Amino acid sequence: MFATPPRAELSDELVVDGSTPSTPVLSPNGRWVAFIVTPVGQADELPVSSLWIAPADGSEPARQLAGGAVQVSSPRWAPDSQWIFFLSDRSERGTAQLQRIRPAGGDAEALTAWKSGIHDHRPLAEPDVIAVIARDEPTDEDERRAEQRDDAEVWGERVRFSRLRLLDLRTREIRTPEALGDRHVVEVVQRPDGGPLAVLTWSTPDLDPGLLETGLHLLAVDGGAARDLGPAQVEASSLVWWRADAGWHLAYLAKTPPGLVGGAAVFDVAVPTSGKASEHRNLTGGMSICPSQLVQIDSGAPLALFADGLDTAIHRLDPADPQFVEISRVQGFARFLTASGRGDVVAAVVSTAYEPRDVHAGSSLGPLVRISDTRPELRDVRWGVQERLSYAAFDGLVLDGLLILPSGKSRQDGPFPLVTLIHGGPYDRHADQLQLAWDPSGQWLATAGYAVFLPNPRGGHGHGHQFAACVAGAVGVDEWTDVLTGIDMLVADGVADPDRLGIGGWSHGGFMAAWAVGQTDRFKAAFMGAGISDWGMLAATGEWGRFEAALGGSTGWEGTGPHHHDRLSPISFASKIRTPVLIMHGKNDTNVPIAQAEFFHRALRRFGVEHEYVVYPRENHSIRERNHQLDILRRSREWFDRWLTRGPDVPSS
Repeated sequence: MFATPPRAELSDELVVDGSTPSTPVLSPNGRWVAFIVTPVGQADELPVSSLWIAPADGSEPARQLAGGAVQVSSPRWAPDSQWIFFLSDRSERGTAQLQRIRPAGGDAEALTAWKSGIHDHRPLAEPDVIAVIARDEPTDEDERRAEQRDDAEVWGERVRFSRLRLLDLRTREIRTPEALGDRHVVEVVQRPDGGPLAVLTWSTPDLDPGLLETGLHLLAVDGGAARDLGPAQVEASSLVWWRADAGWHLAYLAKTPPGLVGGAAVFDVAVPTSGKASEHRNLTGGMSICPSQLVQIDSGAPLALFADGLDTAIHRLDPADPQFVEISRVQGFARFLTASGRGDVVAAVVSTAYEPRDVHAGSSLGPLVRISDTRPELRDVRWGVQERLSYAAFDGLVLDGLLILPSGKSRQDGPFPLVTLIHGGPYDRHADQLQLAWDPSGQWLATAGYAVFLPNPRGGHGHGHQFAACVAGAVGVDEWTDVLTGIDMLVADGVADPDRLGIGGWSHGGFMAAWAVGQTDRFKAAFMGAGISDWGMLAATGEWGRFEAALGGSTGWEGTGPHHHDRLSPISFASKIRTPVLIMHGKNDTNVPIAQAEFFHRALRRFGVEHEYVVYPRENHSIRERNHQLDILRRSREWFDRWLTRGPDVPSS
């Protein structure tokens, strides 16, 4: 008899010292997939990543092409599949330039030396021309001001727009068409027949109001005047061309109107031969699933990735209706869909319940097969059993989520200490993927003996527009009841110990944790990661501005108050909190500024609530540095151990 090999213990180092793939791109001929691999934890001040390539049929192992000690990103293929173009800061760390490399390997060739760096790029049908998006280079006056520290920032002055520019590979000259004026360029895509460029712009580089003031334009590659196709819908992205019998169309993703809170939709507009475009039609209105990406096909209608509950589906646009029709499905999570020129081969980053994110490829009709292997070290870990949940809310709305049992345990071994982890967004979701990340994640806690509940309350992604729009001006109301209903179900089923309940989350999940402890004393411990304590202050200081105001329902400048957002802000209920709270926040967070955590910390200190307040220098909304990620994993698990298993007076070992 052979002895069973020992299972690997999941350590914090094992979580953060791995790598994750992103942004796969299929060659137009469908033979190769290029993708980026990035370490989970950033060891130094600047990030690093690498460019890899693998055959789409999985016939050979993936191999590295470039990067490793520098940051590389945004791989794209030449139309003839002979080159891979990508961005790299090899020449100057922190400033990305365009490079290219052959699929067979060799030395990468630097193509630009633009002082401000290159933001994005798009190889065009003309083999010697590349469309690039780059900010204006600093002027002599800008450089003088920087050198002499004469750098007062005046709002509205010296705005450095990203502009569309055309790189001539023969001369290395970059030409900037003037037709778009002072519009901030965010996307460009060429018509598949080599025709004009469709360009998506914002009024300003700022998310608010940039995402609210979008524009569509057409521009000939050889220059000339741009055609203004009018405004796009709010939060427009993922621009693609497709052809109907009557002519060319543009489609894109955007927020379903009229509000700023709700599900994404696919909008379609017929492109006339002259003048402005026609009405922007919603092609996904009424669907109970949510589009997350569009993919242009050279010969045919586009593909789309849809979040569908706990799973993900690939759809193709039927140009006859037009409507989207499912053609294949991923049981779990998929992102970064890419396709060959004909659309018959696709690739995406996929994760299932016990398999980490890796690049998968295959026929667009499925199934997809794994072609990368970025986390082999996780194969020997004994994961907690992950179950799909379905239950009804108080009003009959069908909800889903996940339950992860403690590693090596079954339901019959319960009840267990239960930690509820709420996702961010709120327009996000817990898909049925491996729940392992640098923030307190499902398997990180399950392998330490906890049952973990991962609810998908209303407001999230994957159940259509109306489901997502429920939280407009009502965050923490019905979505909180949805979470409680799931917890009560797990208590009734004997899975959760009602005397050992914890709750936590990051971003909107951090808000929900802070909200929870002000509404009930059922929880023995809470974790608030980069969470919101005051919606009015977030609308005034966060980079998403009016979008946050739409969630909170008001702003502080709407009269003398009290304001609607006060009723939805955890800070308003701080005097009622008795639950110990662990607060963690990045010091340089521009999404949810650190003042949100400071406000909550001061309130808890004022009312004598047991808590810890941890600030991570240099970090923004997502924590990048390895040692900070390790600290979050260790500190959060110790926090729940202290209050849910050992008790507050028992020292850690």
